[in-house]
Amino acid sequence: MTFTTRPEIQGTFGVATSTHWIASTVGMKILEAGGTAADAAAAMGFTLHVVEPHLNGPLGDMPALVRSAGDAAPQVICGQGVAPAGASIAHYRAEGLDRIPGSGLLATVVPGAFDAWMLMLRDHGRLPLRDVLEPAIFYARHGHPMLPRVAATIDGLSDFFRDEWPTSYETWLPGGAAPAAGALFRNPTLADTWDRLLREAEAAQGREAQIEAARRAFYQGFVAEAIDGWMRQACVMDASGTAHKGVLTGEDMATWQASYEPPLSADYEGWTVWKPGIWSQGPAMLQSLRVLEGSGIAQMDSRGADFVHLVTETMKLSFADREAYYGDPDHSDIPADMLLSRDYAEGRRALLGAEASLAQRPGRIDGFEGQADAAIARAAASQEAVGGVGAGEPTMAHLSEKRGDTVHIDVIDRWGNSVSATPSGGWLQSSPVVPGLGMALNSRAQMFWLDEGLPTSLAPGRRPRTTLSPSMAQGPDGTQHAFGTPGGDQQDQWQLMLFLRLVHSGMNLQEAIDAPLFNTAHFQGSFDPHPVRPGHLMVEPDFGAAVIADLRARGHAVDVADPWSIGRLTAASRTPEGLLRAAATPRLMQAYAVGR
Repeated sequence: MTFTTRPEIQGTFGVATSTHWIASTVGMKILEAGGTAADAAAAMGFTLHVVEPHLNGPLGDMPALVRSAGDAAPQVICGQGVAPAGASIAHYRAEGLDRIPGSGLLATVVPGAFDAWMLMLRDHGRLPLRDVLEPAIFYARHGHPMLPRVAATIDGLSDFFRDEWPTSYETWLPGGAAPAAGALFRNPTLADTWDRLLREAEAAQGREAQIEAARRAFYQGFVAEAIDGWMRQACVMDASGTAHKGVLTGEDMATWQASYEPPLSADYEGWTVWKPGIWSQGPAMLQSLRVLEGSGIAQMDSRGADFVHLVTETMKLSFADREAYYGDPDHSDIPADMLLSRDYAEGRRALLGAEASLAQRPGRIDGFEGQADAAIARAAASQEAVGGVGAGEPTMAHLSEKRGDTVHIDVIDRWGNSVSATPSGGWLQSSPVVPGLGMALNSRAQMFWLDEGLPTSLAPGRRPRTTLSPSMAQGPDGTQHAFGTPGGDQQDQWQLMLFLRLVHSGMNLQEAIDAPLFNTAHFQGSFDPHPVRPGHLMVEPDFGAAVIADLRARGHAVDVADPWSIGRLTAASRTPEGLLRAAATPRLMQAYAVGR
């Protein structure tokens, strides 16, 4: 199968989403009703919680970049919740664990997605909260066509739900039967939750007051109370093969809020790229751009073996640093300025060779050598790791449907406000449904380690180093871009390729997305069981037999994927004159770009 060149969507405002046509139509409806990019993104997000519950949920996580029209740079909204007060290494070790399970109640941090959406709506939206939530309520109460992948996920876990997670069995197999693909599916309990939240919110007067009332109802009121009461008595099977109680409490929820912070950035060839902070993996893309400066990448064919080899070897270095140094800067001393400096990148660039490296090579930074050594040791111990039920977060279609995933949303409105958001977590397959709420908790705590002294060591109040990584960029002519993808550890790999093709290959958004993709699992995986595959390189077959043979000759352990199966990139851009362009991948037949 060959890749075709297709035009971008054009207009004056619009959306690009990695998933579901229903969410895309909801976003356009909100924009046409006079809503901002924030209103549309939030309405799409809540709708995606309903129609793609295997990919994201209200009790999950959500970082976003939000850029107001006329602002020189975006802001980061951090919807990444923190570890509960009871989440200590000593407690988890006492439970007989040497790593945090990839599913179940011990994998839960404070739910962050809902408050992040509310913060975005309060400060950047203009429509009433009811207008934003009503599409999600409608599809939850009256039904939506069940996606084949959701149906397959539920069917594959039906016995486990029946035997171990009865609240999920009641929600996802109503009447005792797995839903058929294409059948109308309802989640009335979730609809009831949102209806009650709206009633409590609308007891207040004024749009902002109602949003604040909704935040209180969720984090201090009936939602938090339902979670607290259930967590005190629930003990459920998880990916470790043993049942455990969780440690999240209502107090943990009541004392946390989503927040703003400045993004990290890098300039490259006249462009500026913005990413969330070093509690995300986003700076790995910025580090990669620093290393690639002056490497000759601009002269390479982006479909050729030289390009694939150079980018892969660069990413191996950046992601090795991710494993050694990234984490919550509020709780650890992290050398972010050094990691993003040109001097540091110059030393890293010198390590790039003609052959594929099989080593884990974090940089050696004065005062942090122990972290580099620990990362190398962890990787060496993880090559034979095996996960349990609900573990992992692959995006690609040829991997297990029983694992979780993510969605991504890009929106630009008629005024030039833009949002890039990557909601995730709260997957139906990774945690039981909370009784009375119709939604499942997240499993982001699995990104912590149960070893002391690391920036990613489990500790109360600390953010896990998430894979979620929305992006924004601005070109030399002032054109603004919002882009991203689902895909766990692959997110910044695929986004790097998209960006390099925009800068160096003269491609438009759709061409850059449609071009063949690749990724490596050489480094430590973020999700339980944290696999490591030295030298691994997955490529799409459209690179061609000669390129694939060349890469193998350079020592890459090449895994040829099915055609059109890697990545779910979406992107939107707006010129200074106001022309919108948007594009979405045809892979897996789920992503949509809409503009008018």
